Amino acid sequence: MTAATDTITETFRPALHYAARNTWLNDPNGLIFHDGVYHLYYQNNPQGNVWGNMSWGHATSTDLLTWTERPVAIACDENEEIFSGSIVYDRDNTSGFGTESVAPLVAIYTSAYKPGSEHEGVQAQSLAHSLDGGYTWTKHTGNPVLNRGSADFRDPKVIRYDGDAGSYWVMVAVEAKDFQVVFYKSDDLKNWELLSTFGPANATGGIWECPDLFPLPVDGDPENLKWVLTVNLNPGGPNNGSAGQYFVGNFDGKSFISASTVSEGLQDPDRLGEYQWLDWGRDYYAAVSFYDAPDNRCLMIAWMNNWEYANHIPTTPWRSPMSLAREITLTASDGKLSLIQQPVGDWAALADPSKSFTLSETTISDTTLVLDGAAGTVQRIDATFAPGSGEEFGLIVRGDGVQGTRVGIRPGEDSLVVDRRESGITDFHETFPSCDSAPIQPLDGGYHLTIFVDHCSVEIFAQGGQVTMTELIFPADTSTEVAVYATGGTATVNHLQITQVA
Repeated sequence: MTAATDTITETFRPALHYAARNTWLNDPNGLIFHDGVYHLYYQNNPQGNVWGNMSWGHATSTDLLTWTERPVAIACDENEEIFSGSIVYDRDNTSGFGTESVAPLVAIYTSAYKPGSEHEGVQAQSLAHSLDGGYTWTKHTGNPVLNRGSADFRDPKVIRYDGDAGSYWVMVAVEAKDFQVVFYKSDDLKNWELLSTFGPANATGGIWECPDLFPLPVDGDPENLKWVLTVNLNPGGPNNGSAGQYFVGNFDGKSFISASTVSEGLQDPDRLGEYQWLDWGRDYYAAVSFYDAPDNRCLMIAWMNNWEYANHIPTTPWRSPMSLAREITLTASDGKLSLIQQPVGDWAALADPSKSFTLSETTISDTTLVLDGAAGTVQRIDATFAPGSGEEFGLIVRGDGVQGTRVGIRPGEDSLVVDRRESGITDFHETFPSCDSAPIQPLDGGYHLTIFVDHCSVEIFAQGGQVTMTELIFPADTSTEVAVYATGGTATVNHLQITQVA
């Protein structure tokens, strides 16, 4: 490895986000909390840093902030690549893979069969099991267990359903090119019965992938449960490329009935802003929730990249990070049910209190104010703004006094914007330089932003997690300044706190 390569690797390697040591990763798979440990499996190329040789990589954590990379969990072979899927804890050994003393973990994954194999060209669902807590896996000799003879049937997420219709396993998967989620049931994880289908609906500008299904109480009320169905698509996101959408409704053990569908059939591209998105940024894809998360919390992680340029981002030998873990809750507001997302972790434990920065009640007028003493490369920023006459106001992070990544509010357009056109290295792909936007409304007359800045990303949680935007950036290691700005008039920084992290 050359010195230049070493520099690039260390410059962009994230401090707060998981990235493999020296290989490619994409979709998170098989997220599960088991015996006090969070397990993150993921699509991994053990042999390189671009997509290929799909296997399940593996990392573990006890706090969702610091991760330990483990050996490849489920490897591709001469017959199949190991595409996305999920893991369940089979407490009652319904699968028969366990022993008298050990209940198994069971992975349900997509076998993408290679040329020359028995099922050449087919994507079907297969099983593997673990008896040592998820560290080693044995493929089922009866694979595949669910085969529709389809080339695009993939990404099974399995949950345990206990309701009026009974108690059994439910699988949600996709027929990717049909924009359709398919629902199956099983008593033993080996034999599956078709229940129903959902879609096409809302965003269909790209193939559907990586669905998830989970119940959430509305505003914390356990007597008012709704079901959330998430579906990722590529391309067709609200700011181009990869993205994830969600539907809120009811699931009766057989069918999902959406109460939030805006349009059925193939989408009207002019209606993208009406759909409900997990994240409005360019780099949040294939989000999936943990099985058996503590205290029945819904915790999710996504792949932090975009298929438009994923193989080209300027990192080596590793390529692609994961998002921060988020807790997902459901709230009712103005007659609409929406997800709230908040970052998970003990951020105070990672903070350096000797390097914190605060600013309050400062009005700026058509200017950019570089904040002396606020510079850093890994930061949590909490900012509250009151609009004035300004057309746009916000922060510039990872800046150098001239350039940087702008995170701004345009109150006249009711929009949150992330402008990374001058964020650093942007010329590795024509679609990367972008100015992206999300709808936002003032709360109590103002705007609150929580921004996590890492070596190669910004993750923004606006208005208490009502709106999120996730974007990769590749700034120079000397671009460390933070500034506040307003254009076309005034804005007031009510409060700003910057915490240096890690």
